[in-house]
Amino acid sequence: MGKIIRAQRIGKGSPTYRAKSWRRVGEAKLPPQEVRKGVVVDILHERGGNSPVMEVRLDNGEKIVMLAPEGIRVGDEIECGPGTLPKLGSVMTLADIPEGTKIFNVESRPGDGGKFARSSGSHAVLVAREAGRAMVQLPSGEIRALDLSCRAVVGTVAGGGRVEKPFLKAGKRYHAMLAKGKPYPRVKGVAMNVVDHPFGGGRGRHAGRPKVVSRRAPPGQKVGLIGARRTGKR
Repeated sequence: MGKIIRAQRIGKGSPTYRAKSWRRVGEAKLPPQEVRKGVVVDILHERGGNSPVMEVRLDNGEKIVMLAPEGIRVGDEIECGPGTLPKLGSVMTLADIPEGTKIFNVESRPGDGGKFARSSGSHAVLVAREAGRAMVQLPSGEIRALDLSCRAVVGTVAGGGRVEKPFLKAGKRYHAMLAKGKPYPRVKGVAMNVVDHPFGGGRGRHAGRPKVVSRRAPPGQKVGLIGARRTGKR
């Protein structure tokens, strides 16, 4: 009998694999649709996130957390809703944003709070409007057709250049991964002994068996490509 493999330990749940949600500032999302204005009260570091967030006091007295755009300052006013000008930090629908504008935290469905272009230094671009849909180029280069009533924030997410600074020490990366709830370091299955992992053992570091595993496989075998429809390069 070998050890309980990593996939089983993660699935069982324990403090080691729990996301440190109690350390987080809060969910960064767009303000409610009925809000018209807000003031930036503070700019905060978000543990476990990769971009700064700002605390915004809305005109209804509520405080929410939003992703901070590059160049925003404490005391700046952000506008929302119809008639809003496309300036830094404005929350607008894709129907009102001028074509070619850099945007971030774009909603995939109206009212979901923002799903696309949320990492530090990233932005999407509103390319065009065709047949009642907005064509948005995401940071990956993919162009996606979205509903015109989906909202986004004008600007670029703050914290650009984050990935250019090296970690220098394994301990630094360990603490960064710990805040995200990701165990580090992560040992490859092929580097383990045969009792520790289905891919362990053998001459050379190779799996020695198919990496595609049935979705109905027991937990001890469920490693590699789970229920893959296809493999390899397209």
